[in-house]
Amino acid sequence: MSPTTLPAGLEHGHVTFLGAGPGDPGLLTLRAVEALANADVLVAEHEVLDVVRQHARQGVAEVHTDTGPGSDPVPGTGTPQLAVVDGASTTAGLPAVRDAAHLVMEASRGGRRVVRAVSGDPGLDAYAAEEMLACAAAGVPFEVVPGVAAAVGVPAYAGVPLRDAQGADVRFVDARTASDRCWTEVGASDGTVVVSTTLDSVGAAAGELVSAGRKPDTPMTVTVAGTTTRQRTWTATLGTIAQTLKQAKVLPSPEGGRPVIAVVGERSAAAQRDQLSWFESKPLFGWRVLVPRTKEQAASLSDQLRSYGAVPHEVPTIAVEPPRTPQQMERAVKGLVTGRYEWIAFTSVNAVKAVREKFEEYGLDARAFAGIKVAAVGEQTAKALVAFGVKPDLVPSGEQSAAGLLEDWPPYDPVFDPIDRVFLPRADIATETLVAGLIELGWEVDDVTAYRTVRASPPPAETREAIKGGGFDAVLFTSSSTVRNLVGIAGKPHNVTVIACIGPATAKTAEEHGLRVDVMAPEPSVHKLAEALAEFGLRRRAAAVEAGDPVTRPSERRPGARRRRSTT
Repeated sequence: MSPTTLPAGLEHGHVTFLGAGPGDPGLLTLRAVEALANADVLVAEHEVLDVVRQHARQGVAEVHTDTGPGSDPVPGTGTPQLAVVDGASTTAGLPAVRDAAHLVMEASRGGRRVVRAVSGDPGLDAYAAEEMLACAAAGVPFEVVPGVAAAVGVPAYAGVPLRDAQGADVRFVDARTASDRCWTEVGASDGTVVVSTTLDSVGAAAGELVSAGRKPDTPMTVTVAGTTTRQRTWTATLGTIAQTLKQAKVLPSPEGGRPVIAVVGERSAAAQRDQLSWFESKPLFGWRVLVPRTKEQAASLSDQLRSYGAVPHEVPTIAVEPPRTPQQMERAVKGLVTGRYEWIAFTSVNAVKAVREKFEEYGLDARAFAGIKVAAVGEQTAKALVAFGVKPDLVPSGEQSAAGLLEDWPPYDPVFDPIDRVFLPRADIATETLVAGLIELGWEVDDVTAYRTVRASPPPAETREAIKGGGFDAVLFTSSSTVRNLVGIAGKPHNVTVIACIGPATAKTAEEHGLRVDVMAPEPSVHKLAEALAEFGLRRRAAAVEAGDPVTRPSERRPGARRRRSTT
């Protein structure tokens, strides 16, 4: 069959063999993200699905490898078993085929766009090569989107350059399939060797290299869970690596079959890793940080925490609901259109959202703000307004709070201000600071409840146990209500957990609940709070290194007593 002749029913179907990289979702290429956004079906192993599914469109069918007990490859194929696990949308009609190559082809029938995602790079995946050949033989059009190979990406994240200025030779070996001849060849060279193996086979691989001629004192690094926040690297020599892993209590282990990347060689920069380990030395590397906010508010904060190496865990403590009686908001929004107000002041992202939803209900858009001055309490609220199509006229130049807004707010002047009224859409539990300050400046204020804040439902039992049992390294409190609500729905954080508060009022509430505050933001901003926590983590790491102690996360040390209020 000619490659250009398609079997009946396969017209316009297409398969993309996509490299998902070694584990960090940020290593996906732009082309990979584009292909995922257009996919009708995803075919991948569990761990690869976790990397790629966030870029897929809603309703995409997912197919994954069965890695449970008894999930041996399909007899006679040597390929993984696959099972459809998402019955939504395009999954309907997929055939009950367990052979990967045939499922990929069959999934493309009827014009479906299939993404076959593999770990690392498709060109280094034996299964992907077989599936490409099967597609070619059946006339199924396909393309290949390269990915970052684990053998290259993991050493880079471990701070182990594979080549130096002298241009040392680099050899790549898969210890699981390497022949005696292969070991002999790499053992005879003096270049860098990158070995793909498993944790419990590292010692055997080191022994093979020594037997082939490498010196036992040749430097060696071993990295597990590379490019993820679970990454861990050990530095030793070929002769000592087995003992090093044993002393680190890594082996023996039920997880000994986990894949690892080992780098061997005099020039493998093992001696320079202290200087080059950029990833594992991030200030909050591997820290599980609890973010108790509404999900919309937590997103940007979680992104910032990830940039510091943390693993954010979002637990909503506040749910936002419409006001019990909507008439007040309805009158205020109509007043905006009829010219009742000179100013409108937004004190939160939720206030922007509430007004925007009311606008959409009435068929209005940002043009309704024409002729009205708009104030935002801080940068995040200002960004929400800009996303709505409104550029605020006033954002505090100093402290991002009601007090900061009042410092910059102009007093009412009957000569320059034709209208003396301010519309203030707020939460039902907002303080009176801004209202009192505006009245003192000569303004009339329509203080309107735009939304209600209520306590969210308790998180899952696993999360509650982690909070109370010390499973989290830090928790960020962004208001007094987040302190009260988190303790109310999940219990008090364990004494080992670092407590970070956005300001003095929030810190006082935390202390009243028996918590000792370790970190406080220099100004009331969630991003400044994250920065302050990162600086705390950096100082903690530096102190451990200076003392010659291992760098540990707070959750790895577990004193018995619950954290209590500080008396100093």
